[in-house]
Amino acid sequence: MADLLVISFPTEAPAEELRAKLIGMQREYLIELGDAVVAVKQPNGEVKLNQLFSPTLAGAAGGTLWGTLIGLIFLMPLAGAAIGAASGALSGKLTDVGINDQFMKDVAKQLHDGNAALFLLIRKMTADKVLAAIEGSGGTLLRSSFDETKEAQIREALAHAQAAVAQVPKPA
Repeated sequence: MADLLVISFPTEAPAEELRAKLIGMQREYLIELGDAVVAVKQPNGEVKLNQLFSPTLAGAAGGTLWGTLIGLIFLMPLAGAAIGAASGALSGKLTDVGINDQFMKDVAKQLHDGNAALFLLIRKMTADKVLAAIEGSGGTLLRSSFDETKEAQIREALAHAQAAVAQVPKPA
């Protein structure tokens, strides 16, 4: 079973930073992510999703390969590649992997213009090491499917950065 975590940020850059950090931790087997998407609310009210995996491109690539192979059988590899790419791209566009795109857009529409939200689908994690990485990122927890104790730990880790920023004296 996977857990969902949504963290909002004032801009896109810290959301991308935290996502990159968590992906690095995934390479160290400290966390297993099912999906990690940054949603940014544009000034015109639209929501842009920065996804790691594009099913449309993957479908087009796979379709091109299979279309070419089937096209070789019928001595029309270019036609087979074109038909395969089109059908693969269409099937990829209709496939939604990970977190539901419409859900992410609905949540991100509640943000202020220019703000970003990091959506994480977490399958497994080493809680103490991941919380240490999240600490100081400066985000605000919007939604979580974790139990109350883990959610409180995440909120506390995120709050450390906000408290540190508030204590920095402003230049005169």
